[in-house]
Amino acid sequence: MSQDIVVIGAGIIGISIAAELVQQGHRVRVLDRSGVAAETSKGNAGAFAFTDVMPLATPGIMRKAPKWLLDPLGPLSIPPRYALKIAPWMLRFWRASWRDRFETSVAAQSALMDLSRSALERQIATHGAEHLIQRDGQLQLFEGETQFRDSLPGWELRGQYGIKYDLLRSPEEIAEIQPGLDRRFTHAGFTPDWINTTDPQIWTEHLAQSVVNAGGEIVDCDIQSISTVGGRVQLTHDGGSLTADKVIVAAGAWSHHLARTLGDRIPLETERGYNTTLPAGAFDVRTHLTFGAHGFVVSRINGGVRVGGAVELGGLKLPPNYRRAKILLEKAKRFLPGLDTAGGRQWMGYRPSIPDTLPVISRSPKSDNVIYAFGHGHLGLTQSAATAELVRDLINKNSSPISLDPYRASRF
Repeated sequence: MSQDIVVIGAGIIGISIAAELVQQGHRVRVLDRSGVAAETSKGNAGAFAFTDVMPLATPGIMRKAPKWLLDPLGPLSIPPRYALKIAPWMLRFWRASWRDRFETSVAAQSALMDLSRSALERQIATHGAEHLIQRDGQLQLFEGETQFRDSLPGWELRGQYGIKYDLLRSPEEIAEIQPGLDRRFTHAGFTPDWINTTDPQIWTEHLAQSVVNAGGEIVDCDIQSISTVGGRVQLTHDGGSLTADKVIVAAGAWSHHLARTLGDRIPLETERGYNTTLPAGAFDVRTHLTFGAHGFVVSRINGGVRVGGAVELGGLKLPPNYRRAKILLEKAKRFLPGLDTAGGRQWMGYRPSIPDTLPVISRSPKSDNVIYAFGHGHLGLTQSAATAELVRDLINKNSSPISLDPYRASRF
């Protein structure tokens, strides 16, 4: 039976969900205050990072916390004026880094990644989108033997979950995959099954057009609160209110504010990420490049180069600190000596982050007619197709291919 469904959020998660539901014959409206891929989904690195199963909260990470405050431009930082506000979230983050929670998170992330990989292929086929895909793998780069040895347990853990990789032990081996790197990078891990899109904004717009072509609607509307009235869900906005049979909250870093109006308190914070996009011809990027020790990546976007990353836990209201983007670009120039840094466009986006690095994909504890799909951190694009299929199964009351228990909203 088709239902009248509203999806709040026109980023990659919301649009993927809408695209899946219209294929099922549901009447779907997507509401967003800014439009399709207008915010975080617009400027990410374009990576489907299926090998990225390690949570941000790793054992021992809290020993590094004092350095975050002392280095506001480092790869993982907290602006001093935001430190007190984020303290409760950090306590949950610390607990998530304990060995028992860490191993549980890795297992749950791996299960979601396995589904995400197959779901993406189904999404590509359904929406005729292979022309927007780059299947060039990924290099994780290390400076010296010590850094490389420290990474080995992580590679072994990936192998346990079936992730393919090759370990490279010389600059010459690395250059066979990606020429032009500084020789300080002596070791690397190559994941051949890594996938990128040619442009995350164009990818999301392509799926959005599929929604419209199938009879769905995408409307500019700023939803302010959620409530339940007579078995239906009521949404208020600045122009009045509307109701629906089901509502899916997929509003990224703003989602927890909407959840709170329904009575659900979910610990979501914002990983503010920065990048610079350089025009075509800036560098011959042949694979996705990850500089893990420096917290940034280099990817190919529409023939140009995008340099970005880092994690700044700074909420939604502090002004952007574009010095972070500048520093990442300066590092990229040192690491890729032939990189032409002229003509770049800077950008900052808000990644919705949950302390245990796992998203919330579940019904609201307050209403079975409200489904949450947010909190993917820097893995929103990666996990979007799988999230869409899991939400579809919740809507249709079908069993899910993986357990949804690790992603339930009530786990906090």
